[in-house]
Amino acid sequence: MRGVNTNSRRVTRQGTGAVLARLAVPTGVLAAVVGAFAYVAAVDPNEPGHYPACPLLQLTGLYCPGCGGLRSAHAFVHGDLAAALQNNAPAVLGYLAFAVLWTVWVVRTARGRPMRLDPGPVHLWTLGTLLLVFTVVRNLPFGGWLHP
Repeated sequence: MRGVNTNSRRVTRQGTGAVLARLAVPTGVLAAVVGAFAYVAAVDPNEPGHYPACPLLQLTGLYCPGCGGLRSAHAFVHGDLAAALQNNAPAVLGYLAFAVLWTVWVVRTARGRPMRLDPGPVHLWTLGTLLLVFTVVRNLPFGGWLHP
């Protein structure tokens, strides 16, 4: 072929090895998350005695922002999105955010670009405020629909 640089299309073994080496950390993180979700899928948090109780709930009777997270993960893995959202909606948003961020991380890493996640103060304050509002509302009488 005239005028086509075929060298730019070739992937050498060293290049493939370098890409695989760069993907080791994202792959390890995914393996850990899949392992955790597999365990929660197999060991039902709705049955007492398998997981420790939330210390805040035990001591004060108040639901923390993480209360219901294991039940939410169990329902999510089993495809029951409504139950997952009812048990802990922010956790479901967290699962989806993780999936998006992990995918971006893999694509950037495979291309040799660094993954930099640097949320600004506005983002962190917004996230903290939303979690605080969620926690307060789920503990008020009219927030009973947010109880896990």
